[in-house]
Amino acid sequence: MFRSKRTSETGPDVVLIGAGIMSATLGTLLKELQPELTIEIYERLDMAAAESSDAWNNAGTGHSAFCELNYTPQKQDGSVEIKKAVNIAEQFEVSRQFWAYLVENNIISNPQAFIQSIPHMSFVWGEENVDYLKKRYKALQQCHLFKKMEYSEDKEQLQAWMPLVMDGRDPNQKVAATHMEMGTDVNFGALSRALFNHLEQLDGVTIHFNHDVRDMKKADDGSWQIKVKNRETREKNVIKTDFVFIGAGGGSLPLLEKSDIPEGKGFGGFPVSGQWLRCTNPEIIAQHQAKVYGKASVGAPPMSVPHLDTRMIDGERALLFGPYAGFSTKFLKNGSFLDLPKSISLDNIHPMVSAGLDNIPLTKYLIAQVRQKPEDRLEALREYYPEARMEDWKLEIAGQRVQVIKKDPEHGGILEFGTEVVSAADGSIAALLGASPGASTAVSIMLNLLKRCFKDYVETEAWQLKLKKMIPSYGQSLLNNPQLCEELRSWTTEVLELKAMQAVGQD
Repeated sequence: MFRSKRTSETGPDVVLIGAGIMSATLGTLLKELQPELTIEIYERLDMAAAESSDAWNNAGTGHSAFCELNYTPQKQDGSVEIKKAVNIAEQFEVSRQFWAYLVENNIISNPQAFIQSIPHMSFVWGEENVDYLKKRYKALQQCHLFKKMEYSEDKEQLQAWMPLVMDGRDPNQKVAATHMEMGTDVNFGALSRALFNHLEQLDGVTIHFNHDVRDMKKADDGSWQIKVKNRETREKNVIKTDFVFIGAGGGSLPLLEKSDIPEGKGFGGFPVSGQWLRCTNPEIIAQHQAKVYGKASVGAPPMSVPHLDTRMIDGERALLFGPYAGFSTKFLKNGSFLDLPKSISLDNIHPMVSAGLDNIPLTKYLIAQVRQKPEDRLEALREYYPEARMEDWKLEIAGQRVQVIKKDPEHGGILEFGTEVVSAADGSIAALLGASPGASTAVSIMLNLLKRCFKDYVETEAWQLKLKKMIPSYGQSLLNNPQLCEELRSWTTEVLELKAMQAVGQD
């Protein structure tokens, strides 16, 4: 049935590059849909999910748009645009359905290892910001996905929701917050590793760690020849396959350029680094149980929205604040400072220069963030936790993100702050570029990839039935069906969070 019958003697049906949440999700979907597929996964590091998907490199918010204010921009007429928030919220529900299916079918045995119930909150201060948050709340109330959201300007209520944020705050400061009880904290590193552990036990799946993909070329018969180097033994091999997915985070752009497909021409990358302040005082960590998001500073990239964030990582409760943005020419946390200059080519130099000129304020902002002193970081923290002391916090390096730069007929090139799937016309190769919301919407992203690259198979009765079994809302709009949405939310909550709901509070 699969095209791979042509090359099955010389290589796997599918090659996945990068052992993060995207490859883990796609590999699991494909093996559920077509168990006889052979898959090989190549990862340059010595373990899965050690880059963007790692818990310390990823915000860990189940990005459901409950609290992220950058998904609900205010328009010039003063109204709040909620379209992106609604779309992300619906996609996160799709992810939850797939994860619940995995748990019910013992593909993942312990949901508590990767998902916890944590309230999501947005917090603002000042007359103008309070007015914005109220408008946002009213706009979101028109959509049933956000019906259970609460809004308050009452300081006693806010004190109950987030004591650290309110303790020591100026009593005359005008403040407001929204509260969504059904928020989650997701450890995408743990989830990725659980999926790879499952895949590795299946026939026809092999994971190669410490392997660099150095080059790729399309053969005359339509297959792909992938040049791979073992970083330990220095041995080089050529792997032949019918389908390649490049899910290597910041490393995807250079590999897409090596593929030389017409659809990949003109794309560039703008790297953004980050840092966290991590609380080291257990007494303070115990006083906060929420993900409290604020508004990004003027000129800040969307992934730098500040948040005081309860996390559950490897069974331990943690408290982080940040991220503080920064600039590095690396495309990966474990990458090279030459990544950015090496990515520049004749195809993308014009879009990259144009986007750079249009985003000089962003560049200046990132450089200023890099030059911050500890006192500057403490000042930013105290906007969310007025009584913070520097001795209770430790600076940690966060993950590296590469934002997409693409051709634009009007501007020459534009900088995008989302994710972009680039695929060849024949569906033989696809690459994922960009970042947020990324991991939280991985299932929807990979379902769209299947429709592009495996169109004939997606339309078969067998795949359709299986897709609807894995994702009960598949083919239906949760936005247009409130009853279905509520039923599926109840089911996923029961499967994923029934025991985990009390985990953080009992820790």
